[in-house]
Amino acid sequence: MPDNKHITHPADAKRIDIHDLHEVRNWCQGFGCTEEELNNAVAAVGTWADDVREYLKK
Repeated sequence: MPDNKHITHPADAKRIDIHDLHEVRNWCQGFGCTEEELNNAVAAVGTWADDVREYLKK
């Protein structure tokens, strides 16, 4: 994600950067999950957004 925090979309909309708090909040809002659930999903399936989305559906 860019340093400009006014830009709310991720720099790479296909991957999740769990080290960027603004991006994590945006992904959590989009997926309807908590930060813990997002971190668990990324740990389980990696950083590809489509894989995380499928994991969270289960």
